[in-house]
Amino acid sequence: MKSIIETLIYYRDNSIPTSDKRTQTWLESASPEIRQKLAKVGLLEIPDSHTLKELWDKFLEQKELDQRIGRIQESTLGQYEVARKRFFESFKETDLLAELSKETLAKWKTELLKRLAQGTVASQLKHTKSAFTWAVEQGWIEKSPLDGVGRGSFVNRERDQMISMDVYYRLLDACPCKDWRCIIALARIGGLRCPSEVVGLRWEDVNWELAKFYVRSPKTKHHEGKEGRWVPIFDALKPELEALFFDPPSEGREFVINRYRNPKQNLGTTFEKIVKRAGLSEIPRPFDNMRMTRSNEVYRKHGAY
Repeated sequence: MKSIIETLIYYRDNSIPTSDKRTQTWLESASPEIRQKLAKVGLLEIPDSHTLKELWDKFLEQKELDQRIGRIQESTLGQYEVARKRFFESFKETDLLAELSKETLAKWKTELLKRLAQGTVASQLKHTKSAFTWAVEQGWIEKSPLDGVGRGSFVNRERDQMISMDVYYRLLDACPCKDWRCIIALARIGGLRCPSEVVGLRWEDVNWELAKFYVRSPKTKHHEGKEGRWVPIFDALKPELEALFFDPPSEGREFVINRYRNPKQNLGTTFEKIVKRAGLSEIPRPFDNMRMTRSNEVYRKHGAY
């Protein structure tokens, strides 16, 4: 520390910018208290800083605008809001953005991993880093304090579970309505993402004559050639689609699923009730696992579709 401070005094007295890598690295890793002390005696310039509350408030304002003009989905906006809430379980709103260090964020990640699933932590770091990257673009900070802090994998294999056809039929029998039977059928037999692709399916996308339907994919629509895909009306899926289409007639209805269209509605809560009613044990990440199971089945049988 003595050597670093002597170097900083030399730079200050000779009006030389702090540029050598060793000194810069030390300053970046120094605690906020030491940085403040150096700033008070004129050895370090700390730009006007914004609070963490200002960061998240302004960042979410931008994301709300992005959602209104269609750049992101409402569900994605909700994920950012959840990330903000979880972030402030560990940090104070009045903390200064410029005082966050890579070391502080690395310790935060370690603490998160003690109480949250690996995939949840990866998602939290992803959305938090988006906020920091936005702050860099605004000139609030020079670089993200999460740079160099590995996000980790979103995939937690411990929560993978194959959903057998026996379990599938038990779930169908426990459903409270035809809409729910079709939701589960589209996820498990059609391999659709739920809720985004399931609730977005329209009757105009269903081609009964060709026995297939077109799925628009909000998750991949921004990638050329990935706006959507055709999916066969598999034999196990057909009766569930027909039940909604013909009984009662679906005339005048735009979407296949009509009762569960509120984006803030948590399908997982109702699914848990269906699982209990079916006499089954807990199914982790049910919609992801149903899609994964179907993907594996189809690939083994057909290679791809």
